[in-house]
Amino acid sequence: MSARPSTVEELTQALVRIPSVNPDGDPGTDLTGEAACADYVAAFLRDCGADVMVEEVLPGRPNVIGGFVSGKNKPKILFGPHLDTVGVGGMVIDPFGGEIKDGRVWGRGASDTKGPMAAMLWAIKSLGCELATLPVDVYFVGFMSEESSQHGSRHFGAHHRDFDFALVGEPTSMKVVHKHKGCLWADVITSGTAAHGATPHLGVNAIVKMAGIVNALQTDFPSLLTNRGGEDELLGSSTINLGMIQGGTRSNIVADSCTLRVDIRVTPQLHEQGGAVTVLRDFILDLDPTACVEVASEAMPLNTPGENKYVQQLLASGSSLTGAPWFCDAAYLAAEGIPSIAIGPGSIAQAHTKDEWIKVSDLEEGVAFFTKWLRALG
Repeated sequence: MSARPSTVEELTQALVRIPSVNPDGDPGTDLTGEAACADYVAAFLRDCGADVMVEEVLPGRPNVIGGFVSGKNKPKILFGPHLDTVGVGGMVIDPFGGEIKDGRVWGRGASDTKGPMAAMLWAIKSLGCELATLPVDVYFVGFMSEESSQHGSRHFGAHHRDFDFALVGEPTSMKVVHKHKGCLWADVITSGTAAHGATPHLGVNAIVKMAGIVNALQTDFPSLLTNRGGEDELLGSSTINLGMIQGGTRSNIVADSCTLRVDIRVTPQLHEQGGAVTVLRDFILDLDPTACVEVASEAMPLNTPGENKYVQQLLASGSSLTGAPWFCDAAYLAAEGIPSIAIGPGSIAQAHTKDEWIKVSDLEEGVAFFTKWLRALG
């Protein structure tokens, strides 16, 4: 490491100033990938006394894993924010400036999740030699690729299952997100027969066929999701958004194909009933037997019991339970048998914004909370 940060806000600044934009989609910069951020975090953890491993998941894109291992067969808890950020296109501030102004740290990732990451790291640093006296072994993992496909948490969960609890870093205003919706992105595709635009009666228009499907998805499908998956007390019902549509090739040709991309947010209850894919396919085929549904991506929901002893200790330290409509790495750790929640300073309202920021006071609150919780475990 170069100059060592002396406060949690300085650590947040240092992390924001290291570009780690997820390369998928539209990054808005050539400064992509998590390697530099992982190296910085690895050095910080080593300075704190951790055993550190940088584990490559995709070429040049690693997870960083640090452990304060006692060798006494204690339960193992994990702090796990993600290293990557969303793209920087359209930002109205320097995305990698890390400026402190008006009591806030500004820049891409300040809220999601370099601020929460800094709070977790600083709490670990603050405890120092106290870590050895805790009744748990403390680990830290910086996950790559949370913002797209969750490769980092999937890889970690598949290869490192022997953990008793995980706190995934997200800006939750220090509330315990113990359940969240999953997400299905799927393409509904209708087909037709091309013909000259001057003689449309000689063709079959895939856009016209899609129009009926769009109307049915908007009016009838939401209640079907609720009937199948019920309504969660924190998350409400599963929902559908019709996000993108593309059909035809030219204005003077009857469209022989049309594709609609849908976004379905899936409650844990619907997931347990078999998920949204089957519901969507059955619904579409009833409307148009020639249509098809193709899955583009699917993210897991989270449903960690509020009665979990570590969750209860978080509540005893001053937090509260909540749910979220978004998804995160916690679901993939939980799917591999690691009870997991999401928690961290800052608000999700600042995540992914054109002028992303986090309050310094929120960072300090996060450090105080995590330190208090770790000490209370003893």
